[in-house]
Amino acid sequence: MTENFSILSSAILFMFVLDPFGNVPLVLSILKTVDTKRKRTIIIREMLFGLGILSFFFFFGKSFLSIFHLETIAVTIAGGVIFFVIALKMIFPNNDGNTTLFGVNEEPFIVPIAIPMIAGPSALATLLLMTKAYSQDLHWELFASVVLAWFFSSCILYMSPILYKVLKQKGLNAMEKLMGMLLLMMSVQMFINGTRDLFHL
Repeated sequence: MTENFSILSSAILFMFVLDPFGNVPLVLSILKTVDTKRKRTIIIREMLFGLGILSFFFFFGKSFLSIFHLETIAVTIAGGVIFFVIALKMIFPNNDGNTTLFGVNEEPFIVPIAIPMIAGPSALATLLLMTKAYSQDLHWELFASVVLAWFFSSCILYMSPILYKVLKQKGLNAMEKLMGMLLLMMSVQMFINGTRDLFHL
């Protein structure tokens, strides 16, 4: 897989998993009682916490996979399945509407913006899969793609009040579904690649 590596494409893939457009309404709901200036300060702080957690899993997640002696083919197929499920949830989200996580005078600290909105199970699983799938020679290039995805996601969340005013709820839903469709196609391609390698096609 090393010859197919691209920092930009890997960053785009990881940004789909982070799903910043899908998180915009949640962030605004969580911070609805906070003034605009403080709201942006909280977003920056939580995004930095999220980057720290992602970095920890990036550098030490491969040791976790090696304990179970997982092969690259298994990781590729599993990644395709995981991305497929994530994409379906992005395209067909649930409608529970429960985003009220804090009291009126409280603000989030690490939970739930840093964890699980940024460094959630999907993002951490993706990091484990990516670090296993690519060789050690691409370690820093892969980390650069993670940081790039995090940076663009942070920018989107930082501008969430403006985006919500411009795109409204329907526009954000459309953007999330578009990202879900692209991720769905990428997941199918990953599954095809893993199956082809498995049967030497």
